[in-house]
Amino acid sequence: MKEITIDTACGKLKGIDSETGVHKFSGIRYATAGRWEYPVEVTRWDGVFDATRFKDAGIQRRTFYKEQEESFYYKEFRKDDVYTYSEDCFYLNIWKPECCKEAPVIFYVHGGMFQGGCGNEKPFDGSGYAQKGVIFVTCNYRLGPFGFCSLPELEKRDGHTGNYGLYDQLTALKWIYHNIERFGGDPSNITVMGQSAGAMSLQQLCMTPLAKEYISKAIMTSGGGVSETFANATYAEKTYPFWNEVLSQVGTSLTEWIECDAKDLLDSMFAVMQKYPNGIQNCMPVIDRGIVPFHTDEMITKGMQAKIPYMMGSTKDDLLPEEMHRMAKDWTILQSEQGLIPSYCFYFSRNLPGDEKGSWHSSELWYTIGALENCWRPWEEKDYQLSDVMMEYFSNFAKRGNPNGESLPEWRATSNSQDDIMVFSDTEIGMNKIVRS
Repeated sequence: MKEITIDTACGKLKGIDSETGVHKFSGIRYATAGRWEYPVEVTRWDGVFDATRFKDAGIQRRTFYKEQEESFYYKEFRKDDVYTYSEDCFYLNIWKPECCKEAPVIFYVHGGMFQGGCGNEKPFDGSGYAQKGVIFVTCNYRLGPFGFCSLPELEKRDGHTGNYGLYDQLTALKWIYHNIERFGGDPSNITVMGQSAGAMSLQQLCMTPLAKEYISKAIMTSGGGVSETFANATYAEKTYPFWNEVLSQVGTSLTEWIECDAKDLLDSMFAVMQKYPNGIQNCMPVIDRGIVPFHTDEMITKGMQAKIPYMMGSTKDDLLPEEMHRMAKDWTILQSEQGLIPSYCFYFSRNLPGDEKGSWHSSELWYTIGALENCWRPWEEKDYQLSDVMMEYFSNFAKRGNPNGESLPEWRATSNSQDDIMVFSDTEIGMNKIVRS
């Protein structure tokens, strides 16, 4: 590998030529903000910005507490890797083809219950997409109390409160829109893609008027769609009692809360969360009358969602598997019912080798992004073939809004509840119905 320097709209940028046809830029600053301030997009830097290494993830529990070796997701996604953490976590990562012009772009938002994760965990290596002619981008954003606290004092100061992590994602998306042309990308062809909390985030970005001009397509897994029972956004003011109790443990004024120790704030949030039924609901996106202007049902009635093609999916052994599947399929059906652009639904049911966990929540990440070599599992040839087919579908979708391509089984759009959907399983890749016990 060797270092390279390119000219961007913000200034000179130093990255890495992998010498495999992929150029990689890690830890590019896209915004600045203090605690509970809305992010300001970076438009210029001095000198040559060093983007040869990943930078800080958002503060989370593993900033202060070592993960247990037996933790499933630690072993799967993070074991033996080293991460650094900060409230100043406004960084994104770009994998691009060595030579490209007007290339499609995928902007990926990671999951983690809005409490953890970052854009450079083991599955999120975008080299495979770059080798297929697609620019792949990930970002870090504020998490937990730093990204999703809501306070009346902040509403009085700023006009609205909460959703700081969502605004971070929006600002990263805007930075990509404003800068990706210098990397050989097409700013008019950005596909947003995410899983779990990342999909839930993108569901909000695809609804808000603030983001629509930057999004041309969306891919959401295990969290996209609308549900009355799963993580439905509540009004910011309904979370005020929760956050007042959290902050009463660390200070008595907004100034003290802004200046308090990050660990103390995080510990207080998790302690109070245990006292509230479904306490995690207070630590997620809220209806702030800003980036989330209305309740989702009202936005659907108004037809406020971005008029774009959607690709929606879930996994066989997902969290609330029936609900996740229903959310995904219903969202694609809604686009047909409202006379919008044809959209596509999929179901991932490959039982991953190496244990008996099946098609667990997040299992599809290894296949949809293609970083199988970063995983401990004893992959079989059919795993590499399945990943390649899924990435071909996803790349085609990013390029032109339709996943179909030469030599691939036909993937038909979903328009009603009786339609088959695309199934990726141990034994098949094709249209079929989902029958669950």
